[in-house]
Amino acid sequence: MLISTKGRYALRVIVDLAEHQAEGLIPLKVIAKRQEISEKYLESIIKLLVKARMVNGMRGKGGGYRLTKAPHQYTVGSILRLTEESLAPVACLEPGAASCPRMAACRTLSLWQGLDKVISDYLDNITIAELMRPDDAGNDYVI
Repeated sequence: MLISTKGRYALRVIVDLAEHQAEGLIPLKVIAKRQEISEKYLESIIKLLVKARMVNGMRGKGGGYRLTKAPHQYTVGSILRLTEESLAPVACLEPGAASCPRMAACRTLSLWQGLDKVISDYLDNITIAELMRPDDAGNDYVI
Protein backbone atom coordinates (compact mmCIF):
# COMPACT_ATOMS: atom_id res chain seq x y z
CA MET A 1 0.00 0.00 0.00
CA LEU A 2 1.33 3.37 -1.04
CA ILE A 3 -0.66 6.48 -0.20
CA SER A 4 -0.93 8.75 -3.23
CA THR A 5 -0.29 12.46 -3.39
CA LYS A 6 -4.05 12.94 -3.62
CA GLY A 7 -4.54 11.18 -0.28
CA ARG A 8 -1.76 13.06 1.46
CA TYR A 9 -2.95 16.41 0.11
CA ALA A 10 -6.57 15.70 1.08
CA LEU A 11 -5.41 15.15 4.65
CA ARG A 12 -3.46 18.41 4.55
CA VAL A 13 -6.52 20.29 3.25
CA ILE A 14 -8.77 18.88 5.97
CA VAL A 15 -6.22 19.64 8.70
CA ASP A 16 -5.75 23.17 7.32
CA LEU A 17 -9.50 23.79 7.34
CA ALA A 18 -9.72 22.40 10.87
CA GLU A 19 -6.93 24.63 12.14
CA HIS A 20 -8.52 27.72 10.58
CA GLN A 21 -12.21 26.95 11.10
CA ALA A 22 -12.73 30.01 13.29
CA GLU A 23 -11.97 32.14 10.21
CA GLY A 24 -15.12 30.97 8.42
CA LEU A 25 -14.99 30.12 4.73
CA ILE A 26 -11.42 29.67 3.51
CA PRO A 27 -10.69 30.36 -0.18
CA LEU A 28 -8.94 27.52 -2.01
CA LYS A 29 -6.24 30.00 -3.07
CA VAL A 30 -5.40 30.59 0.60
CA ILE A 31 -5.22 26.86 1.39
CA ALA A 32 -3.05 26.26 -1.69
CA LYS A 33 -0.63 28.99 -0.64
CA ARG A 34 -0.40 27.86 2.99
CA GLN A 35 0.09 24.22 2.00
CA GLU A 36 2.33 24.99 -0.99
CA ILE A 37 0.14 22.87 -3.27
CA SER A 38 -1.01 23.78 -6.78
CA GLU A 39 -4.44 25.39 -6.66
CA LYS A 40 -5.38 23.54 -9.85
CA TYR A 41 -4.56 20.17 -8.25
CA LEU A 42 -6.45 21.11 -5.07
CA GLU A 43 -9.56 21.80 -7.16
CA SER A 44 -9.86 18.09 -8.00
CA ILE A 45 -9.30 17.10 -4.37
CA ILE A 46 -11.80 19.61 -3.01
CA LYS A 47 -14.42 18.30 -5.46
CA LEU A 48 -14.03 14.83 -3.94
CA LEU A 49 -14.32 16.22 -0.43
CA VAL A 50 -17.43 18.26 -1.32
CA LYS A 51 -19.08 15.31 -3.08
CA ALA A 52 -18.47 13.18 0.03
CA ARG A 53 -19.91 16.02 2.17
CA MET A 54 -16.73 16.30 4.21
CA VAL A 55 -16.52 19.98 3.31
CA ASN A 56 -18.94 22.47 1.86
CA GLY A 57 -18.23 25.57 -0.06
CA MET A 58 -19.59 28.72 -1.53
CA ARG A 59 -18.52 30.28 -4.81
CA GLY A 60 -17.94 33.90 -5.53
CA LYS A 61 -16.69 36.85 -3.54
CA GLY A 62 -16.42 35.91 0.13
CA GLY A 63 -16.65 32.25 -0.79
CA GLY A 64 -14.46 29.38 0.21
CA TYR A 65 -14.61 26.06 2.03
CA ARG A 66 -15.20 24.81 5.54
CA LEU A 67 -15.61 21.50 7.32
CA THR A 68 -19.11 20.08 7.66
CA LYS A 69 -18.31 18.42 11.01
CA ALA A 70 -16.04 18.93 13.98
CA PRO A 71 -12.41 17.82 13.49
CA HIS A 72 -12.77 14.93 15.95
CA GLN A 73 -15.49 13.45 13.71
CA TYR A 74 -13.13 12.91 10.76
CA THR A 75 -10.80 9.94 10.74
CA VAL A 76 -7.69 9.57 8.64
CA GLY A 77 -9.10 6.25 7.41
CA SER A 78 -12.30 7.81 6.08
CA ILE A 79 -10.37 10.46 4.15
CA LEU A 80 -7.85 8.02 2.69
CA ARG A 81 -10.59 5.58 1.65
CA LEU A 82 -12.19 8.43 -0.26
CA THR A 83 -9.03 9.38 -2.14
CA GLU A 84 -7.30 6.03 -2.59
CA GLU A 85 -8.52 3.17 -4.74
CA SER A 86 -7.81 0.85 -1.85
CA LEU A 87 -5.97 0.59 1.45
CA ALA A 88 -5.80 -3.20 1.15
CA PRO A 89 -2.30 -4.67 1.31
CA VAL A 90 -3.09 -7.26 -1.41
CA ALA A 91 -5.47 -7.29 -4.39
CA CYS A 92 -7.67 -10.12 -3.11
CA LEU A 93 -8.73 -7.97 -0.12
CA GLU A 94 -9.70 -4.91 -2.14
CA PRO A 95 -13.37 -3.92 -1.96
CA GLY A 96 -15.32 -5.70 -4.70
CA ALA A 97 -12.43 -7.99 -5.61
CA ALA A 98 -13.35 -11.27 -7.27
CA SER A 99 -12.95 -14.29 -5.05
CA CYS A 100 -9.48 -15.77 -5.47
CA PRO A 101 -9.55 -19.41 -6.64
CA ARG A 102 -6.66 -20.15 -4.26
CA MET A 103 -8.36 -18.58 -1.23
CA ALA A 104 -9.27 -21.89 0.45
CA ALA A 105 -5.69 -23.17 0.20
CA CYS A 106 -3.86 -19.83 0.65
CA ARG A 107 -1.30 -20.11 3.43
CA THR A 108 -0.81 -16.34 3.62
CA LEU A 109 -4.43 -15.12 3.53
CA SER A 110 -4.70 -14.79 7.31
CA LEU A 111 -1.46 -12.78 7.33
CA TRP A 112 -2.86 -10.29 4.79
CA GLN A 113 -6.23 -10.14 6.55
CA GLY A 114 -4.47 -9.36 9.83
CA LEU A 115 -2.37 -6.64 8.22
CA ASP A 116 -5.48 -5.18 6.58
CA LYS A 117 -7.19 -5.07 9.97
CA VAL A 118 -4.17 -3.43 11.63
CA ILE A 119 -4.03 -0.76 8.92
CA SER A 120 -7.77 -0.05 9.12
CA ASP A 121 -7.86 -0.02 12.91
CA TYR A 122 -4.89 2.33 13.07
CA LEU A 123 -6.14 4.81 10.47
CA ASP A 124 -9.71 4.71 11.78
CA ASN A 125 -8.55 5.64 15.27
CA ILE A 126 -6.67 8.80 14.35
CA THR A 127 -8.84 11.87 14.04
CA ILE A 128 -8.13 15.16 12.33
CA ALA A 129 -8.33 16.82 15.75
CA GLU A 130 -5.27 14.77 16.76
CA LEU A 131 -3.33 16.02 13.73
CA MET A 132 -4.06 19.67 14.34
CA ARG A 133 -1.26 21.91 15.56
CA PRO A 134 -1.56 22.29 19.32
CA ASP A 135 -1.96 25.78 20.67
CA ASP A 136 1.33 27.49 21.43
CA ALA A 137 2.69 26.18 24.72
CA GLY A 138 2.43 28.70 27.53
CA ASN A 139 -0.34 30.73 25.93
CA ASP A 140 -3.05 28.96 27.92
CA TYR A 141 -2.47 30.71 31.25
CA VAL A 142 -5.69 32.10 32.71
CA ILE A 143 -6.07 34.39 35.73
